[in-house]
Amino acid sequence: MTYSFHPEARVEFKEATLYYSEKSRSLGSAFYSEVEYAIEKIVENPLLYRVIDEDVRRCLTRRFPYAILYCIEDHYILILAVMHCSREPSYWKHRLAEK
Repeated sequence: MTYSFHPEARVEFKEATLYYSEKSRSLGSAFYSEVEYAIEKIVENPLLYRVIDEDVRRCLTRRFPYAILYCIEDHYILILAVMHCSREPSYWKHRLAEK
C-alpha cells in the first residue's frame, strides 16, 4: 500500500521539520526520521492504530509529541495531519470534507 499527504499535512510536516532543524540539524533529522518511521508502520499495518473519529486513526510518534492522523482509502493511506499533541484536537477535521 502507498500513502499520500493531504496538502496541509505536508506543510505541517515541513514546518515542524524546519522548526526542529533550526534548533539543531540532528534534531531536525531525528524528527523527520521518526515521522517517516511512523508512516512506514502505518503502511505495514494500517488497522493497528486506534480510531479517533469516524474512519480517522492516530499513530503517536515515540520521541516527539506528534501524532500522525490518517484514513485508509481504497488503494492508499491518506495522511490528514502531522499534529503536535498540544494543538486543539479537532483543528484538522475540515480536511475530511476535502479528501
